[in-house]
Amino acid sequence: MQTRETISLDSRAQQRLYVLSHVLAGELTLDEAGRVLRLSTRQVRRLAERYRTDGAAAFIHGNRDRAPVNRTDPAIRARLVELATTEFAGFNPVHLAEILAEEGHTDLAVSARTIRRIMAAAGRALPRTRRPARHRTRRERMPRAGMLVQTDGSRHDWLEGRGPMLTLIGAIDDATGLVTAATFRAAEDAAGYLEVFRATIAAYGRPLAVYSDQHPIFIKDPNRPPTLTEQLAGQRSFTQVGRALDEAAIGWIGARSPQAKGRVERLWGTKQDRLVSELRRAGAATIDEANIVLARYLPRHNRRFALEAADPAPAWRPWPDELDRDAVFGFCYPRRVANDATLAWAGTSLALPRRADGRSWAGRTVTLEERLDGSLWVGADGVHQRLTAAPPVAPLLRARKLGRIEAAVPEPEPPVAATVVPSSASVSPRPTHPWRRYPAVRSR
Repeated sequence: MQTRETISLDSRAQQRLYVLSHVLAGELTLDEAGRVLRLSTRQVRRLAERYRTDGAAAFIHGNRDRAPVNRTDPAIRARLVELATTEFAGFNPVHLAEILAEEGHTDLAVSARTIRRIMAAAGRALPRTRRPARHRTRRERMPRAGMLVQTDGSRHDWLEGRGPMLTLIGAIDDATGLVTAATFRAAEDAAGYLEVFRATIAAYGRPLAVYSDQHPIFIKDPNRPPTLTEQLAGQRSFTQVGRALDEAAIGWIGARSPQAKGRVERLWGTKQDRLVSELRRAGAATIDEANIVLARYLPRHNRRFALEAADPAPAWRPWPDELDRDAVFGFCYPRRVANDATLAWAGTSLALPRRADGRSWAGRTVTLEERLDGSLWVGADGVHQRLTAAPPVAPLLRARKLGRIEAAVPEPEPPVAATVVPSSASVSPRPTHPWRRYPAVRSR
């Protein structure tokens, strides 16, 4: 008894079956069938011979239902699925393939496409499977590195609930996509931007310009008209970050939309994927731990995503010797020196060191510098000196000294004799009583 076998054919095989049936019936020639199937006459003749011998099975590919010789071992596939759902949970396939290669997992060294197929076959959802649509226009990159640095801050749940909400402040070179510096802060603040600019200049040099949004950290209310003082000075009042950029001779460009500074905005999309996975794997739960992970991550990020500039000559400028980088990228406040050569600061007094020329500081206007490390300095005539707390005034010194002596050696108190006054006896007023001092009042 013969059993009938069910054969499934795809659309191409069905087309070949239909055309070759007409060939065997004498309704088409081999040349005509070759033009329809886009095959040579020799290939059509071979297919026709196989069709006569095997029937419809001749159109099934010989490798169907056979495992390919380069198929990934089932144990490796299971191990990849286990890692992608435990230690590397949330890593996208490209990131996971790079991490496994960097950490020396030679037995798991497969391509990102292979990981994607393995995860899809295992029914595991992949993060960010669809890219957003590209913007309709794109600005060309700057030709040289250091011509323009884009900067911004990203408020995000970087620690995924293990710690507080953090803001990542970073800077990226427009020409190469190199992340020059970044730091985690509790909020988007001026100290974070000053730290990023200082680290950028220390590592690469001064850029020609900085491109950011019009945050109040960079400019004070750009829509208000200038005051009379600003009109006379010929420039608007600086913020602390604006003053630092001006002293460093770095231009500032304010973007009017997030799309205008798309380079740094796209950077946040990459970091909110890869960096969040790195923080999760390291178990970071505080801002200090997050900055440690960030310092390890940035070099790998730059090796992976940085490009070569169109013009190999960099535009980074060296830092001038006459400027103190720590003083420029800090907080500066003008202060007037008191007659005793002190400055008032946060409810305390700070003592100024002796001037080199021997003259007095009294009445002079100097710059009080609060640097990023928390130290206090004074700047005048291009010289920067560290400040110390001023000694207390003399009355406070005496009071503190007496108080310490009395507390250390208490004197014994003499015994007080109890005085009993009869209730019927009259008590005479003391000689200094007002009644005795004003006899005229008493005589009335």
